[in-house]
Amino acid sequence: THMRMSEFDLVIFDCDGVLIDSEIISARMLVTELARLGLSIDLTYVERNFLGRSYPVVMEVIRREFGLDLPPDFESRYRENLLAIFQTELKVVPHVHEVIAAMGVPFCVATSSSPRRAEMSLALVGLTPLIGDRVFTSTMVPRGKPAPDLFLYAAAKMGAEPARTLVIEDSLTGIRAGLAAGMTVWRFVGGSHLGPDTPEEPEDARPHRRLVSFGEFFQIAPDLKSARQPA
Repeated sequence: THMRMSEFDLVIFDCDGVLIDSEIISARMLVTELARLGLSIDLTYVERNFLGRSYPVVMEVIRREFGLDLPPDFESRYRENLLAIFQTELKVVPHVHEVIAAMGVPFCVATSSSPRRAEMSLALVGLTPLIGDRVFTSTMVPRGKPAPDLFLYAAAKMGAEPARTLVIEDSLTGIRAGLAAGMTVWRFVGGSHLGPDTPEEPEDARPHRRLVSFGEFFQIAPDLKSARQPA
């Protein structure tokens, strides 16, 4: 067979809400924990303002917007509770296993999650053997998403040009980061927290296209599929 040339040399997957269906779990939990402190916000607010951002940023927004100083143990308690719920409830996003196993170009994961949470999440859903150590977290760069730092760092480590890198993201924060890095961005809207009727993105966070299911990943981009795989 002749070699198909792909327009991409690298695919970067966000983790939460893209590879693992975690965002609905963490959003619900944040809403519950904040309600205990007397702050009532809804899932829509969480999705718009918090998803895809690192924990310290979320805490800072809560302090600034609501004047709520969180108890010192809030963060550690929230993280521990979340990891405990993940043990029983976390699921891999449908078709992700097949897609990653059949990738014909280099790929990696870039996430705002803590290294421990990312490592545990990927292990829980059985993705670690497929991804190995190609996981980059915002702890490795000065600024997290929406700054482009993490995506640029991942591309540099993987030896790819940003212009030839495809990013799969779900959050507006992540889309902004990918666009700022000069990459092609597809927005995955197949997580439980989103869906095909997700409202149109704001002007500064418009992805190049939407991906509704990983089942159609190789239909959209057949040249990303390994030639070793039966079509």
